[in-house]
Amino acid sequence: MDKKDIYEHLAKIYLDASSRKKKRNKSHVRLFKNLFILSIFIVFGLTTTLFSSLAKKQALPSETALFLHNGTSKINFNFDPANKETYTISLNRLNVGRFKQLAFAVRNMYPRDNIALRIEFTNAFKESSEIYIKHIPGKWHDFKLNLAEFKNMHDWSEITSLSFSIEEWNTTSKKGMVYIDNIRLMR
Repeated sequence: MDKKDIYEHLAKIYLDASSRKKKRNKSHVRLFKNLFILSIFIVFGLTTTLFSSLAKKQALPSETALFLHNGTSKINFNFDPANKETYTISLNRLNVGRFKQLAFAVRNMYPRDNIALRIEFTNAFKESSEIYIKHIPGKWHDFKLNLAEFKNMHDWSEITSLSFSIEEWNTTSKKGMVYIDNIRLMR
């Protein structure tokens, strides 16, 4: 065998071996890629099935709210000269028709005094409707009022104001303080 034959023989062995190695590596990469994609589909399918079965068994509570006033407001009343103390929020002709409840937190600073709070909506057509909440507690308490309880309000499309009032004839004391917080409309 001469030199040329030896080189050709070695080249054939080397090239043949390297082409098999490339084929083997490509097949492994393809196999791993397919297994990875398959595992993603399996995990996605299992989580979708799990969450859909949980959603059917128990719906998660959710609330959609429009905050009208997020800060704490104070009604400080002294009924020596006045008959009524009011905190009013201007709603600028807000369409409230898509909401179902008015929610807010309230606290009476002097819980031994029996106070009734008047909540009133007024619309652009000068219609107004009110509800009274009696026995405001000394600790923060969250109230949720259905808008259907405001009986005299017929058009909720252009609400101009929301008022919280304390009237002299609805308190046992002439002086006091009531805090209101997280005033919001809920769907």
